[in-house]
Amino acid sequence: MQTVTIKVDERIRDNFFWLLQNFKGRGVEIIDIEESIPDTEYLKSIKGMEESIIKAANEPIENYVTREELEW
Repeated sequence: MQTVTIKVDERIRDNFFWLLQNFKGRGVEIIDIEESIPDTEYLKSIKGMEESIIKAANEPIENYVTREELEW
């Protein structure tokens, strides 16, 4: 059996999964359905992340450093 990873647009998701269900037990097995969320929702879901971003956005420009100034 071959495993395939695909992305399905939200507009056709329900129809696509309905189609897959019709093949269930006849050669198609749904292993996992991963729900994706927009980046902003993901960042907001991390405790303290939103406050951290707001705080950084309000930081005075004098406190910023350029890439060249960073110590890697």
